[in-house]
Amino acid sequence: MTTVKPRAKGLTGFMTAIGACAIAWSDEGVVGVQLPEADEAQTLARLGRRFPTAAPHRPSPAVLEAIDRITALLRGEPDDLLTIKLDFGPAANLDRRVWEIARGIAPGRTRAYGEIAAELGDPALAREVGGALGRNPAPIIVPCHRVLAAGGKIGGFSAHGGVTTKRRMLAIESALADGDPDLFRPLRL
Repeated sequence: MTTVKPRAKGLTGFMTAIGACAIAWSDEGVVGVQLPEADEAQTLARLGRRFPTAAPHRPSPAVLEAIDRITALLRGEPDDLLTIKLDFGPAANLDRRVWEIARGIAPGRTRAYGEIAAELGDPALAREVGGALGRNPAPIIVPCHRVLAAGGKIGGFSAHGGVTTKRRMLAIESALADGDPDLFRPLRL
């Protein structure tokens, strides 16, 4: 499935606890976030390929706030990022619904693909949920890393570094597979 992308006007990179990330935006909101690639130049180049209308630009106050909040979250400061305005353009309805549900997963919590599918009204949509999360243009703001496979297994992750990156992000948030904090039980990843 090809997703039509919103027209992005600006992009910039920023440093986080997990490496150099990048963000792209339109006049309507954030259109994309890029998790770290091998280095900062590759991160910016990848985001630029995803949003070819975006050019390096000084971020607006709203984008600067988004950067600050993402950076703080990746330092371990809980923030659901729900008030960051997103612009997904004409994305498919199922994708939008999955992304909205994922946005509702609080830092330190996780859900399973099947749980999201059931919330959509059809438990058989677990694979489609995974596909929608794989197309997620704004990881971290839409916290696809908080969605696990059945039984609390880590599942996949399409960002550079794959499941290692996913594990690192979950560890920063102290997320447990079932979302219940327990100092005496190891993180199931």
